Amino acid sequence: MLTVVRAGLRARWASFLGGFVALALGVGLLTTMGLGLAATSHAPERLPERFASSPVVVQGRDRLTLDVRRGPVTAPVEQRLDRPQPVDGEVVRELRARWRVTASGGPDAVGVDAPAAEVRALVGDRAQVLTGDERVRADPDPERDARALVTLNALLGTSGGVTAFVSVFVVASTFAFAVALRRREFGLLRTAGATPGQIRRLLLAEAAVLGVLASAAGCALGALGGPLLARTLVDGGLAPAWFTVGGPSWPFHAAFWTGVTVALAGAVAASRRAGKVGPTAALREADVDADALPLGRAVIGTGLVLAGLGLLAWTCATDPSALLKRKTYTTLPMLLITGAALLSPLLVRPAARLLRARGAVGTLVRENSAAAVRRTAAVAAPVLVTVALAGTLFGSATSVTRAKEAEAREQTTAQYVVGGTDLRSPAAAPAGAVISATGATSVFVRDGDEAVVKYGARAVADPAAFAELARLPVTAGDLRDLDDRSIVVNEEFERHRVGETVEVWRADGSGPVRLRVAAVLALGTGDNGPYVTRANAPGATLDRIDARGGGAATVRALEASGGTPPARAAGTTRASRLGMVLVLGIALVYTVIGLANTLLMATSVRGGELASLRLSGATRSQILRVVTGEAALAVAIGTALGLAVTAVVLGTLGAALATLSAPVALALPWGTVGAAAGVCGAVAVAASAVPAWRLTR
Repeated sequence: MLTVVRAGLRARWASFLGGFVALALGVGLLTTMGLGLAATSHAPERLPERFASSPVVVQGRDRLTLDVRRGPVTAPVEQRLDRPQPVDGEVVRELRARWRVTASGGPDAVGVDAPAAEVRALVGDRAQVLTGDERVRADPDPERDARALVTLNALLGTSGGVTAFVSVFVVASTFAFAVALRRREFGLLRTAGATPGQIRRLLLAEAAVLGVLASAAGCALGALGGPLLARTLVDGGLAPAWFTVGGPSWPFHAAFWTGVTVALAGAVAASRRAGKVGPTAALREADVDADALPLGRAVIGTGLVLAGLGLLAWTCATDPSALLKRKTYTTLPMLLITGAALLSPLLVRPAARLLRARGAVGTLVRENSAAAVRRTAAVAAPVLVTVALAGTLFGSATSVTRAKEAEAREQTTAQYVVGGTDLRSPAAAPAGAVISATGATSVFVRDGDEAVVKYGARAVADPAAFAELARLPVTAGDLRDLDDRSIVVNEEFERHRVGETVEVWRADGSGPVRLRVAAVLALGTGDNGPYVTRANAPGATLDRIDARGGGAATVRALEASGGTPPARAAGTTRASRLGMVLVLGIALVYTVIGLANTLLMATSVRGGELASLRLSGATRSQILRVVTGEAALAVAIGTALGLAVTAVVLGTLGAALATLSAPVALALPWGTVGAAAGVCGAVAVAASAVPAWRLTR
C-alpha cells in the first residue's frame, strides 16, 4: 500500500500541489492567529502612569453597588461608573494634615506618600486605597489596553475561524474533484483485484501524507508570520506598543493537528465515493456527470441553507438589532454560504443552460459546462464563497453605516452642528436663534429583580431648545415634557410607559432618583436615548451643539464655543474594517488556489477531447476560446449565486432596519465584489488557457 501511495504522489504531484499549498497556507494562518490570540491572553502588567511616584493612591469609588433580590435572596450587584467619584474633601484635608499628598489632573484621586495600612485606617470606607499595580486604575484610561486586546481577540478569532472554514471547503473540494478525475484509474485497480476498502485506504493514506507535510510547512510559515503580524498590528495602532508574540507552543500543536484533521476529513467523503467505483469504469470513454450531487451532500447542503435562512428570519423577528452588529453579520451568513456552495452542482446546470449561445464556440461552451457539472461546480463554488463573503461583509457594514448617517441627519432640524471634547455652551443664544447643547452620560436602571443595567445616555442642557430642534422617532409621549424630574427612554425599557416612574442611578453613582417617563423612542440603530437633563448627569461634559437661525451671529457663537463640524460617521472602526479585509483576503487567496488547481487538473486530462475537436476542424484559437469560455462561464455562475446569497442577507438586514424604525439604506459594494470576481475570472482563464495551449500544440 505504501509503495502505491509513494508512486501515486510522485506521478501526480501537480494534482496535489494545489491542495498542499492551500493546506500549508491555512495551517500557517492558523498558527499566526493562534500566536496572536495567545499574546492577547498573556498581557504584561501595565505600570501606573499618573501616580507612578506615589506608593499609595486614594481614589473615589468607581463602582455602584446595589442590593438586588434574586428569589428569596438579596445579593449585592456592582456596576462600573463612567468615572470615579471625587474624593471627599474632608478625606483630602485629613490626608494633607498627616502626609505629603500629590494631586494630579482632577479631584477623583490623590497620591499619598505614607504606609498603606495607616492610609486605609484613616480613609475607611469613604474611598478606595490603591497600592502596587492597582494604582493603574487611577490612570486616565485604565481600560485602554484591555479594550485593545478584546478587539484583537475578536479580530484574530474571526479570521482564524474563516481560515478553518475556507480551508476545509477548498481542500475537500480539491480531493473530491481529484477523485472524480481518477475514476478510470480506480476502475483499473478494481479490475486488478483491489477491494473498495483498499481504494479508500489508499486515498486516506495519500491525504495523511499530504496533511503531515503541508501542516509542518504551515507551522514553519506561522513561526515567520507571527512576529510580522504583531508588528503590523502595532504599527497600525490596533495593538499596544508592547504587543509581541511567542512563548506558548499550543498554537503550533493546534494548527498542525487541525491541518492533518482537515486533510483527512476532506478525503473521507471522496474516499467513500472512490470505493464505489466499479471495474467497468476503466472501459468508459465518455465522462458524463450523472451523480454529481450525492444524496449525503444534497441533504447536508439543504439543511444548511434552511438553517441559514431560518436563523436569519428568527434573528430578524426576535432581535433585529443583533443583525446590525459586526459579529452577527460576519458569522451568521456562513451557514447559508456553505449550504449554497454544497448545492452548487444542482444549480450550475440550469444556470449554464440560460446562456444564449451563438455559433459553434458558444454552443460548445454551454453544452460542455452543463454536461461537466463537477468541473463547473468545482470552479463556481469557491467563487460563490468569495463573492458572498465580499457582498455580505462589506455590504452589511456599508448599509449599517449609511443607516446611521441617515438616522443622524433625520433626527435634527438644526442648520448648524458642531462637536468636540471640550465644548463651551454659548452664554446666550443670539436673537432669533435656537441652540441646544448635549453631552454623553450614563444611567443605571434596575432590571426587575435580576440585575442592574447600564445605559449610555445623553444629557440635555436646555430641554425646551432640545425639544424644538430634535426630530427623534417618538412612539409615545412628548419631548417637550422632559425636565429635571423626567426621562426620555427607548423601547429597550420594555416595562416602562409614558407617565410611569423609573428608578435611576446617575453616572457618578448618586441616587436613586425616581424619574417620570416623558416619552418613548423607537430603538433605531442603537443611538436613540435615553435622554436626561444636566441635573441628572453630574460631571457630564458637552460634546455636541445643535443650532438653528440667528445667521452670522450664531456662527460666531458656535466658533467661540470651541466646536468643529462633526466628522462623518465612521460606521465601522479601523479594526473592524481590517478584520473584514483580512477575512476577504483569506477567502480570495484560497479561491485563487482552488481555481488554479482545479482548472489545471481538469484541462490537463482533456487531451483526447481537444484532439477530437482539432480533427473535427476546430482551429487552435477556437479551442482556446471554448476552454476559457467554460472557465469564464463557471466564474460568472459562481458570481451570480454569490450575489443571490448577498441579496438574501442584505434583504434581511433591510427588514431588521425597518423593524427598528431606522432608515433603510442598503448598499451593495460593487467595487469590492467586482474586484473579487475579476481576480477569480483572470485566474480561471489563465489556469485553463495555459494547459489548453500546451495540449493543442
